[in-house]
Amino acid sequence: MPRYIVRRIVGAIPILFGLSIALFLFLHLLPGDPATAILGQHATPQLIAQVRANLGLDQPLYVQYLAYLGRLLHGDLGASFVDSRTVVSEFATKFPATVELTMGALIFAIGLGIPLGRLAGRHPNGWLDGLLTVVSLFGISVPIFVLGYSLVFVFGVELHWLPAVGQADPRLGVPTVTHFAIIDAILTGRPVAVVDAVAHLILPAIALGTIPFAIITRITRAAVIDVANEDYVRTARAKGLTEQRVDSRHIMRNAWLPVMTIIGLEVGGLLGGAVITETVFAWNGVGSWVVSAVENHDYIVVQSLVLIFAVIFLVVNLIVDIGYAFLNPRIRYT
Repeated sequence: MPRYIVRRIVGAIPILFGLSIALFLFLHLLPGDPATAILGQHATPQLIAQVRANLGLDQPLYVQYLAYLGRLLHGDLGASFVDSRTVVSEFATKFPATVELTMGALIFAIGLGIPLGRLAGRHPNGWLDGLLTVVSLFGISVPIFVLGYSLVFVFGVELHWLPAVGQADPRLGVPTVTHFAIIDAILTGRPVAVVDAVAHLILPAIALGTIPFAIITRITRAAVIDVANEDYVRTARAKGLTEQRVDSRHIMRNAWLPVMTIIGLEVGGLLGGAVITETVFAWNGVGSWVVSAVENHDYIVVQSLVLIFAVIFLVVNLIVDIGYAFLNPRIRYT
């Protein structure tokens, strides 16, 4: 196992290197200029040239890339062109909000997707199976921004059941300690603040988790149906094992492998979807920060954040692969 992990880590290096090159070239091909975005209405040819020289943007592309790569190799992700704040410090304050949103979406998707998919797989072609098929197709088909704005309008504006935007009510005066809204509310010892933080999380978590919920439901259903038709399951029933024991020890234990795979892949999708969700719900996380950086042509921020997301995605998939060995003892990594 340790050799397998080391091999995966070494194999990720050329992937990240190639991604950094492609991303660097793509960003510099986009129309617009960081110097113009920084100066705004005060931009003049002289000031633009001065800002570009200060930022090193007047250098050839290969010189700029080598300088950026050198900083990366020394653990320096750079600083924003706009406010000069380092990517590391800003990421440390905004990433907890994105993690909180992603975890909320995962809880919604896994907490509903696996039980419903399992139930539909145990009773295929029934009315519940048909209903879940329609719901899952709806969840996959509706774009996140359409669902997000619909949830805001219905539950936030019209019904006033849940907060429409933000992470917490600023009037409560919850001090920022961990940058996790719910944890900070718990640390205050005020139940009202905890309820408020959870209420702010519900709508964006549902909007972000709907597509993973639909996919996990369908994959779980298909996996349960496939395993339930295997010979060893019929043999277990013929031995007189109870249906509950057959379901827990034979069906679900083997159906977990494809479900784990899709959950690992969906984590990357959630990070990408968080860009849209955080924009719709004014969620102050990394996703909204990426949108702002793209609008301001803040190359350093966009490059560093995409690379960080890529590393997170690779780590999650490595954890999923390692988890296979615990779910299925026949799998060995050598």
